[in-house]
Amino acid sequence: MNDKFLSLLGMARRSGNLCLGHDAAVSSVVKNKARLCVISSEGSERLKREMAHACSFEGKSIPVITVKYTITELSAAIGSKAAVVTVTDENFASALIKRYQEGQQMTDN
Repeated sequence: MNDKFLSLLGMARRSGNLCLGHDAAVSSVVKNKARLCVISSEGSERLKREMAHACSFEGKSIPVITVKYTITELSAAIGSKAAVVTVTDENFASALIKRYQEGQQMTDN
């Protein structure tokens, strides 16, 4: 796995800083533990709307990003099948946002 975003996501998983799947992700948002929400490119529009709403409900401002990776690619990086994950560590969240933005700039050029 050469992709730095996926590598960081895998490290966050191994360090116990990811909540995997819909229910765990929503729970981490409700409990104010989530610092970032990552949704697979294959995530449904309903999932994207629901997570965006949860991450902005009652004054929350948790970033939500939809990445280019499929569920299979995310699963390979984190070792478990999930279309949505939340990151609970601020440092991992910041690093992932930075990598995501760098990837976006490369595809925009």
